[in-house]
Parts: sequence; structure tokens; C-alpha cells
Amino acid sequence: ENGYETGEHAPGLKLGGCGAYKAAHHIIKTHAKVWHSYNNTWRREQRGNQDSFWDCAFVYIKGLKDCRIVTLFSGMVGISLTSGWGEPVDPHSQTDREAAERYIQFHLGWFANPIYRGDYPEVMKNYVGKKSAQQGLGTSRLPTFSVQEKTYIKGTSDFLGIGHFTTRYVLQKNFPFLQVSSYHTDRDLAELVDPNWPAPGPKWLYSVPWGFRRLLNFIKTQYGNPLIYVTENGVSETVQCPQLCDEWRIQYLKGYINEILKALNDGVNVKGYTAWSLLDKFEWNKGFSERFGLYHIDFKNKNKPRYPKASVDYYKKIISANGFPNPREVMS
Repeated sequence: ENGYETGEHAPGLKLGGCGAYKAAHHIIKTHAKVWHSYNNTWRREQRGNQDSFWDCAFVYIKGLKDCRIVTLFSGMVGISLTSGWGEPVDPHSQTDREAAERYIQFHLGWFANPIYRGDYPEVMKNYVGKKSAQQGLGTSRLPTFSVQEKTYIKGTSDFLGIGHFTTRYVLQKNFPFLQVSSYHTDRDLAELVDPNWPAPGPKWLYSVPWGFRRLLNFIKTQYGNPLIYVTENGVSETVQCPQLCDEWRIQYLKGYINEILKALNDGVNVKGYTAWSLLDKFEWNKGFSERFGLYHIDFKNKNKPRYPKASVDYYKKIISANGFPNPREVMS
């Protein structure tokens, strides 16, 4: 969307109402091509079918009579999708609940639904198709998959990578007829935030840990409880902290990791977690001004020295314990 509709990010194209959908369509088909390439050519080279391989490994390990660690490898190909969570402003309102559902389907479902269920979400097809017809277009601005493509794409994921940062309250909002529509107006919804939510970083990133658990449970329900790796989760600061005392990042990590643990108790199949990010880095159109890193980088120094923030010590303890060192500091 930012690259092909608003032009905010590279390649800077402003193809209102269609560019983002076309780009996503090609991404999904290309992902499927890569998955099939690996599955048909390389998976058997790397110890064969994953399911049968792990069945054999399980039998072998059960037969061991001494204590040995057996390291086994089998390739996996998946896709990493970033999505916020949408919570209805009024959970008793049918229109707000439907708007929140559209929020998720236009974010996560846009890519995940074809991969796990074979086609774009019905609500997405309906809304973009309706808006396209209002514009007098003969076909929907949302491209369609052929029957062969649907079959080819469905199931092309050994795991689902999830990037998640924040949550929004969502309510119904009808946009007037526009000759040139956009991804945002196609959804007929408005996003709100609670002013009491902590916002330590940029204006878009509020700390709302409970939204992560709900997103993970949505994935479990919608897509058959796939294997999940959390590939991005973190918070930035827009103002440098000379003392490197990023207490707000510690609280963010504590809250979000705790919600992942709750999701595990819910039966969600989360296998791994990656904090975003290890180092301060180049952040899209914000350059080096927005810092997600656990380590502070002095970009003005030609040697780019690295300095650990307070969150480094906290995250080290979590890694060492493979969880919270003191379970009493969080609630189940």
C-alpha cells in the first residue's frame, strides 16, 4: 500500500485504488511459486517429506536407551505477515463487530486467506467489488485467481511468520462515493485509539498487549492452528535516550511476551519469538530517526559503535530462562 498506492515508500508509485492490490496479487503468486519450487525439488534433497521425516525421527528418539541429543534438520518455507489487531468499539454492536472483522481481513486475511484457504476473504471481494461497480468499472479492482491458481496457492506454507506491534479500536464508517477509491476507503471503517494506551514511540505505535493474544487466537481459529513464529514485535523511540534507560521497552516486551504465553495456554501453536530489533537501523522513510533497537547505534560515528540499552539485560534474562525469570511478575 505504501509503495504502490500512497507512494510513501519505495518505489513511490501512486496507483490509487489498484496498485496495492496488484502488487499483493503478484507477491502471493510468487510466494506460491517459491514454495512449490522448494517442495518439488529441494525438500526431498533435504531429508524428504517433513511429516514422514519427523514421524521417523520420533520413533528413533523413543528407542534411545541413553541420553543423547539428536539434531535433525528438515527445510520449511513460509511467509511472514505483519498485522495489527482490530477490536470493535462497541462489542455489542453488529456493525462495529463486522467493521473489526473487515479490519483484520483487509490486513492479515488479504495474504493469509489465499495461502490457507485458497482465495481472498469474501468480505474483501464483496467490498472492493461493490466500490468498483459504483465507479462504473467493469471488473473489480481486486484481481481474481483462476481455479488453477487457487489450488496452486492453497497450502503453500509450512509455518506462518507474524509481525505484530499494536491494536486499534474499529467502528463502521461509510465513505461517500469517490471516483478514485483507495484501499482505506474500500474498507468502510474508522480506526480509533484509547488515549490511555501508552505510546512511547511513534504516533502509530500504542502498547496494547492484549490485542496480540486475540490476533493469535484468530489465526488459530481461521487457519487451522498453523505453526507460528513471531518474526517482529517491538517498540521504537523517536527521541534518543542518552542514559539508555528504555524502561518503556521493557514494559512493552513484558506485556506482549506474557500475552504470547497466554495464547500458548489457549492452544495456539507458537514455536518461536523474535524481538524487533537487535540494533537501531534504517527505518523506511524515517531513516535513522526512529529506533527499534535493543542496542543503541551512534550513527554519527564512522565506526558505528553499539551500546546496550537497559532492555538488553532484561531480554537476556528472558532468553536464559526461556521465559520470565520470576513467574510472579506476570499474570496468567
